[in-house]
Amino acid sequence: MNYPDSVQFLYALGNEIKTAKFGLDRVRAVLDALGRPQDRLRLVHVAGTNGKGSTCAMIESALRAAGMRTGLFTSPHLSQPTERIRIDGQNAGTEQFTEAFNRVHRAAEELLAESAIDYHTTYFETVTAMALLLFADAKVEMAVMEVGMGGRLDATNVIQPELCVITPIDFDHEAYLGKSLGAIAGEKAGILKAGVPAVFARQRPEAESVLEGRAVSLGIGVTRTRDYPASGIALDARGSRFLWGRPPGLPFTCPLAGEHQVENAVTAITALTKLGIPDTAIQDGIARMVWPGRLERVRCRPEIILDGAHNPAGARALAAYIDRFYGGRRVRLIYGAMRDKAIDEIVGILFPRAAEVIVTAPAQARALAPESLRDMTGHSNVKVAASLAEALAMVENAGEDEVVFLTGSLYLVGQARELLI
Repeated sequence: MNYPDSVQFLYALGNEIKTAKFGLDRVRAVLDALGRPQDRLRLVHVAGTNGKGSTCAMIESALRAAGMRTGLFTSPHLSQPTERIRIDGQNAGTEQFTEAFNRVHRAAEELLAESAIDYHTTYFETVTAMALLLFADAKVEMAVMEVGMGGRLDATNVIQPELCVITPIDFDHEAYLGKSLGAIAGEKAGILKAGVPAVFARQRPEAESVLEGRAVSLGIGVTRTRDYPASGIALDARGSRFLWGRPPGLPFTCPLAGEHQVENAVTAITALTKLGIPDTAIQDGIARMVWPGRLERVRCRPEIILDGAHNPAGARALAAYIDRFYGGRRVRLIYGAMRDKAIDEIVGILFPRAAEVIVTAPAQARALAPESLRDMTGHSNVKVAASLAEALAMVENAGEDEVVFLTGSLYLVGQARELLI
């Protein structure tokens, strides 16, 4: 298959969440057939609810600043699936992506023909195997792997990493991971393995007790970010500066906006220190890292900021950012979301902060209809846009005293970046 065909086949496998078939047997079998590329790699494994993508990107950037050849696997993508697999900071090329897809697809088809697996690998399982294959082929010196959903039964959990990292745990995907923080934490803790040290970000008590219990049962060493706090924090609308660790502290500049990114940076720094990366490389890597679609200002006139706040924790972080830096401005909000999200809670957090709300939908089959969103809110100034392009046209006349936030779904953010950048 060529690149468009490979992407179309992946999409035909179905939505990553709705068609998830939890368990590791299929992806293990396919990787075995491909020569177990994961065994040829040094790996860092990152789970959590919010901040895991940012944390992965910071770790990878610092590893690269230290002179290492790196791999980075994250999800979802904003525009193209090639964004999920990066080598030395660059997205996989379409030819690389296609070749890896064909190899994984061929292995899956052969195993199916032999009745060695029950189904073709899912979208996420397939891309996970592709990433491991490409990283091994490229002889990366260390790869950072972000968990897709959960951890225990996530396709990435076939790896044997050098370090496990767990970012803050909150509510998301409750239908699959459990209705309580403890249950969700139990799934995230599934990436922990005997003999592999771990780094834990600050957690809510219910999640922390589960993580700590699992670590004790495995007898593994844990480094906690609360023991290496940030101090002297100076926040602005475009990022932060702070000191990390015990006095006098090591100075850092983080280019990602939002107070929550300080904790993500502290988690990444703590992990990198455990890996033995020099301080100067960590400082340089954090300062130079790029992570699109997270409080990203893409236009100045009118001022438009994109943020993939797709769950309640993300919405709370965005709300805190708006309150801190844009409390004196008239806020216009463009919002679109998927049906399987905690819409009521997110709407309750974000909509009261906007003078005007424009509801729309990302171009995805599981997107919630804008009319349904409108009916879920009691906001006094809600407009419906049939498409994102129509929504953006509605804010073209935004005044200097106004700021436009576009949020709700990373897919919506990705589409906005294609239209605006």
